[in-house]
Amino acid sequence: MIETIPELTTVLQEGTLTDPQAAAALGVGLAALGAGYAERGIGAAAVGAMAEDEDLFVNGLILTVLPETIVILALVVVFLV
Repeated sequence: MIETIPELTTVLQEGTLTDPQAAAALGVGLAALGAGYAERGIGAAAVGAMAEDEDLFVNGLILTVLPETIVILALVVVFLV
């Protein structure tokens, strides 16, 4: 995936992305990447908190699921396009 970043930046800088479906796919992909990056830190913190106190399971679960709503909303936008 890292090797495709220069091509992606070229497309975004030149403004040659004219297909609405491709733009929607790019939006969902970037939203999923951002959600995964956010879940990385949240999940580690939630597991650490649950290791100390089991009563924090529900709070950790909710905080871990919150970034996924971004991806769900991005998918809704794709189906609207």
